Amino acid sequence: MPCYNEAPTVAEVIRDFRDVLPFATIYVYDNNSSDRSAERAADAGALVRRERHQGKGHVVRRMFADVDADVYVMVDGDGTYDAAAALGAVIELVVNQLDFINIARRGAMSEAYRPGHQLGNTVLTWLVAALFGREFTDMLSGYKLFSRRFVKSFPALSTGFEIETELTIHALELTMPVSEREAAYGQRSPGSMSKLNTFRDGVRVLRAIARLVQHERPLAFFGMIGIGLIVLAIALGIPLLETFVETGLVPRVPTAILAVGLVIAGVQSITAGIILDTVTMSRREAKRISYLQIPPVSPST
Repeated sequence: MPCYNEAPTVAEVIRDFRDVLPFATIYVYDNNSSDRSAERAADAGALVRRERHQGKGHVVRRMFADVDADVYVMVDGDGTYDAAAALGAVIELVVNQLDFINIARRGAMSEAYRPGHQLGNTVLTWLVAALFGREFTDMLSGYKLFSRRFVKSFPALSTGFEIETELTIHALELTMPVSEREAAYGQRSPGSMSKLNTFRDGVRVLRAIARLVQHERPLAFFGMIGIGLIVLAIALGIPLLETFVETGLVPRVPTAILAVGLVIAGVQSITAGIILDTVTMSRREAKRISYLQIPPVSPST
């Protein structure tokens, strides 16, 4: 459980999940809270650890590195997620030997899930589905389950809330067996404040997607840039070519030089995309091999 200033709710969340998963070890990673979150989590029976680098991405990276388990349930400490959904999700993950389950929020009240966040989540979820070929209805949910092979093969790069996007794309890129379930999503308790900012975090997620597209789809990324530069060069060059055919002269020499330069840059961009696509394929194969070296979770575990 990543935790930042969740003193009003963290103990209740721990108790709720302990009731549902009495066999589980509950870890709370305090991320420089200025309230009594860590103390209340410890009093409720959780193992409390601290991550000094600020941001959920840093916390997830630390959790995945430190905790050794067969099944991981990650949930925010704000008390908005339904603990009762955890047991069924764990059973599904184990029985079906899945590596990733996303818990989509159902029946979110406007006070708990603001319209701006809903719109941003919908757009970003659709964008990831269009780019990476699998659709989740609530990609930015903070309630997720993972297998050991997912956790130990995940190269976390994000530092903040864009980590949710990176988790989803990791599963899609390696074509892992995944699933999505729905669970009720409730209103925050009095005194508990959301750490999300609709525009700031939306921009950060978009930047994370752009970076991941650049890394995972370099041919498409640099190819589109290259084609755009060549199209611009053609648009600038056609009037010059028409004048040259009619008069034998090349007017506006700087424009002609610019058009030639754009064509060269476009070709270089496409070439870079082809080279990087080959490198990406090799890197993806290495990640897949590393992932497959970890045995899947099984009902006998």
